[in-house]
Amino acid sequence: MLAIRQHTFGGPEVLVPEEVPEPEPGAGQVRIRVAAAGVQLLDAVLRAGGSPGRPMPPPALPVTPGREVAGTVDAVGHGVDPALLGLRVVADLGTAGGGYAQAALADAAALHRLPAGLDADQAVAMVGTGRTAMAVMELAAPTPGDLAVVTSAAGGVGTLLVQVLRNAGAEVVGLARGADKLDLVRSLGATAVDYAEPQWPAAVSTAVGGRPVTLAVDGVGGAVGRDTMELLGVGGRLVMFGSASGTLTELSAGDVYVRGITVCAAVGARILQRPGGLRPLEERALRAAAHGQLTPVVGLRFALKDAAAAHRALLARATTGKTVLHP
Repeated sequence: MLAIRQHTFGGPEVLVPEEVPEPEPGAGQVRIRVAAAGVQLLDAVLRAGGSPGRPMPPPALPVTPGREVAGTVDAVGHGVDPALLGLRVVADLGTAGGGYAQAALADAAALHRLPAGLDADQAVAMVGTGRTAMAVMELAAPTPGDLAVVTSAAGGVGTLLVQVLRNAGAEVVGLARGADKLDLVRSLGATAVDYAEPQWPAAVSTAVGGRPVTLAVDGVGGAVGRDTMELLGVGGRLVMFGSASGTLTELSAGDVYVRGITVCAAVGARILQRPGGLRPLEERALRAAAHGQLTPVVGLRFALKDAAAAHRALLARATTGKTVLHP
């Protein structure tokens, strides 16, 4: 079968298509004939060997990347119900990866039936990315009357966060770069501000009539995260779920003490050690999409062999919503 293999850490060029033997499921596992595989920023971070502020260690090499897949179960291992054969499923493969391939192994316990009304691309956009959005909103606890700012609002997580916040009754300002992304943010019901502009914080303040922001949701970090935090009024909440800029948002005790803001991070142990585990978040995300409460935005689609090009597009900020590979 065709798979993307990585033998060294580095740029997108280290993602090489190779013919490899099909994997055989072990005890408690199934094999999924992959119809769609998700591409996410974490894939790019791990491909490069990791980055500061991210607790996940780099994978052992060689490796087939990819954590999110949808497809059909075509083999089961020992102890797995054979009734799963032929079932259309979606799964997050976790740290084992292996999704950038024509077939991938998954723990049977990680499977979700592909919800009626969702295709493979849409399901892949919800199982991991949607889980993150659900985790962020669980901590943010948005309410009607909130004035929220979302960074990277045209991305896979950002497009979902905008929708969840709007559904909760919040007024939302979405930060994005470029005309197409700004149009996408507006189509989701948010006010759009281009944070490629040097004076974007002033533009946000103007757009909301000078009112203080009550909730900031940031996955960028660095200077953008810091400037987003500065928009918060007294008693505001900052929820951080990533550092796409490559650096963490720098905060001081004074930021929290003087202004009375609440800061929490929807990453690492806070999520991985969530009471009840991660599966309920995945179920919630998939259910919301199946019922039409959330619309997964699928942007660029690439052939599996072009995984390196997908990573280049992601790093160039040329993508919107979820980027997907097709074997």
